[in-house]
Amino acid sequence: MTAPTARSAKLKILHLDPDLVAVDKPPGVLSAPGRGDYISAAELLRAGPELDKNDPLRIVHRLDREASGVLVFARTRPAQQHLVQQFAQRRVEKVYYALVTGYVAGDGEIDLPLRFDRRLNRVHAAKGRGKPSLTRYRVIQRVAGNTLLECQLITGRMHQIRAHLAAIGHPLTVDPLYGGGQAVLLSYYKPGYKPSGRRPERPLIARLTLHAARLGFEHPVSGAELILESPLPKDFRAAVSQLSRLV
Repeated sequence: MTAPTARSAKLKILHLDPDLVAVDKPPGVLSAPGRGDYISAAELLRAGPELDKNDPLRIVHRLDREASGVLVFARTRPAQQHLVQQFAQRRVEKVYYALVTGYVAGDGEIDLPLRFDRRLNRVHAAKGRGKPSLTRYRVIQRVAGNTLLECQLITGRMHQIRAHLAAIGHPLTVDPLYGGGQAVLLSYYKPGYKPSGRRPERPLIARLTLHAARLGFEHPVSGAELILESPLPKDFRAAVSQLSRLV
């Protein structure tokens, strides 16, 4: 995936008040400034008209760079501490959509500890080792060779959904690190597909098939329930739609 720039990346603000800001993060954008040439959501926010370039944006949680969806920043230190505590105490509702390989038989849960392997820079699921981790999932739709799942994170470990789904034999459809592919190509699924002789086939989706669809928590100051939602992005919708026509 080509690294988005401040001009090319579009960041939709879902909620903004003096204590926090929530955005709909596009794929290819980092949650916070980091290594490489990829721009971060924090940098995009500061470059926009809604916030000052020196406005403090404090990390509360992260999304993988190639994932999309709801991302929240605190704007004050007390708000950050309150939100981080809610995440730590598992009081935050975290719902994701995941397109995975194969046909998942039915709804279920994955209760497997996770441990980080520094040598491979990835997470492993193994009984009796690592930190307790729990993911619940339900089948939304079965499409050609794949299943769309709604996943609820009960814990919030690094790469939890990716590692858990890989552990049950259904890695994300696009996730080379955990056993998925590099991209979704229509030619792989459509019988009699005729390629164009003028240009290479364009993937239906060529980034992590994971989307943070909903985040629910208590506002750190008012105490009111705040539910933030992000619809499936265009590339994700297109992939599911095209594959659903081949069932």
